[in-house]
Amino acid sequence: MHLQPRLIPTHVPEHPEGAVLLLHGGAAREGRMAVSPTQLSVLRMIPIARRIAKAGRGRLAVYRLLNSVRGWDHEFTPVRDVEWALDSVQQQHGELGTCLVGHSLGGRAALMAGGHTGVRSVVALNPWVYPTDDTDLAGRRVLFVHGTEDRIADPARAETVARRVARRTDVGFIQVPGGKHAMLRQGGVFEQAAADWALATLLGEQVPAPVGRVLAGEPWLTL
Repeated sequence: MHLQPRLIPTHVPEHPEGAVLLLHGGAAREGRMAVSPTQLSVLRMIPIARRIAKAGRGRLAVYRLLNSVRGWDHEFTPVRDVEWALDSVQQQHGELGTCLVGHSLGGRAALMAGGHTGVRSVVALNPWVYPTDDTDLAGRRVLFVHGTEDRIADPARAETVARRVARRTDVGFIQVPGGKHAMLRQGGVFEQAAADWALATLLGEQVPAPVGRVLAGEPWLTL
């Protein structure tokens, strides 16, 4: 069976000024299982998508991507699905500036696909990364938001990758004390940070702290 990625619209105005693409996480399963719309890693992105759509006040097209298969291995990475989704959004809306927002392995996919044409900014929420990961995101604005109590995606790994990415472009890193991988504790902090980063980088809006402080020149923050 040949599995295909899918785009799920959250809010699509007639004349959007920017686009946001949300990328879920999720571990690999034996046999290259299809992604279910009801798996927890997918459901976690719904409130973030809704928060961004509401904050955009009809100016942003907001989509969620369902990957073709679960996980990330040597034969498949979600980056291909993200690139397909970005091309699809451009076909639908033209050359809109786009913000990628990913959680866990979706955060890693956002970072790795962030050099694609049209991507203006990236938000990596509790990204699951290797400390050796590297990607050229020159010209993009990149934000990491990581809970200090994440026991699945190591915050120290994320910091290492963030500092490497920062050699080529502007990077912010917000530490969320007590935050865990699923973003259930202090979930509003993660959601609002993603929404504010999209508003600031796509629409040029002034946003409050903590994202406002990052954009004002305080790239490394602990809340």
